[in-house]
Amino acid sequence: MSTLVRNVPTQEPARPSQLRHDGFSVTEVDPRTEPDWDAFVLAHPRALVYHHSAWLQALEREHGSAPICLACKDDAGRTRGVMPLLPTRGLPFHLGGAVTGRRLSSLPRTPVAGPLALDRSAELALVQAAIRGVRAWPGHTLQLKLASDELGGLVEGLAIVPWRLTYVLDLPECPTQLRIGGSRHQAHHVRWSVNKAARQGVQVRVAESEDELRAWYGLYLDSMRWHVVPPRPYRLFQACWEQLRPLGLMRLLLAEQHDSGRRALVAGSVFLMLGQTVCYAFNGWLRQGAALHANDTILWRAIHDASAEGFRHMDFGEVSADNAGLAEFKHKWGAEPRRLYHCYYPAPRAAEMDPYEIGRFGANRLLSELWHTVPLRATVPVGDWIYSRL
Repeated sequence: MSTLVRNVPTQEPARPSQLRHDGFSVTEVDPRTEPDWDAFVLAHPRALVYHHSAWLQALEREHGSAPICLACKDDAGRTRGVMPLLPTRGLPFHLGGAVTGRRLSSLPRTPVAGPLALDRSAELALVQAAIRGVRAWPGHTLQLKLASDELGGLVEGLAIVPWRLTYVLDLPECPTQLRIGGSRHQAHHVRWSVNKAARQGVQVRVAESEDELRAWYGLYLDSMRWHVVPPRPYRLFQACWEQLRPLGLMRLLLAEQHDSGRRALVAGSVFLMLGQTVCYAFNGWLRQGAALHANDTILWRAIHDASAEGFRHMDFGEVSADNAGLAEFKHKWGAEPRRLYHCYYPAPRAAEMDPYEIGRFGANRLLSELWHTVPLRATVPVGDWIYSRL
């Protein structure tokens, strides 16, 4: 029998089909076979690629946990909202508190993907259903990752915590009106970097084979080690390549240096896109080739492609509070900071409310130096272990 919370050694929670709120019913569905799920996501103006069933399948392939997907419908059977959830095991010893503990999250290992609804009533129905489900799962917390604090005060017991800033560049309706750079000086610097890369033979193209994806993954591992961030496993990117790319939801841009008839891979970035938004998701680059300005060239191409293809926003991704250099890199393109929020039920204790920067566990200088010496292949199981619990 399908239930909101599965494989729980306790009393069976209420079935989603029995959950009603303000005239709506909330039911657990399988997005792979529910025709309304992706159709609803594709039609919603605030939808992100992270709401799509293809991303949910990629997350499931990453660590084997099946998503719990809720659909809110009216009495006529029309979909009014959807919300994907995924259970996590949490880090041991309560490390990081509610942020990294055992959770029913929307979504883990994902920047933002809370409820997506046509109106506030449907949104609240989805949240209430999720709360009822997590109540039946002792030791777990409901976590929602949102782009606003609009739910504040609307759901009793739901705590809203300001999270990191993400940087978003709004794109004009007409591509000819595209202007890159937060200021005249920044715009000049970006153009100078792109022109210098071109003079050094750097060219950007779209990856065409999984062999190229695997070659890029080596650069990604080195970059993650340098930044002292655990890497995601290759199977996630393979899943994205197989699940999202055929649907036009994923693109890998590669920067290569052409010299004397030869070409060498120097950088690459994964972009995820749906609806109005392109997300700058993952990056890997050859540190020895920093002077080639390959990452600038990739972003220049990505922004112009997004504008030409009708997207309205380029999301450069979130930045931890202690990473001013990364924030400046994103701001120079004209991207503006926007606050993200995490919601928790039940509300964590005050001591657990501080953002836990698991993404940058290298804040300790000694740990950073040690991590830089770890062989690349050895960083993969470490990251795999961490992300399997987040």
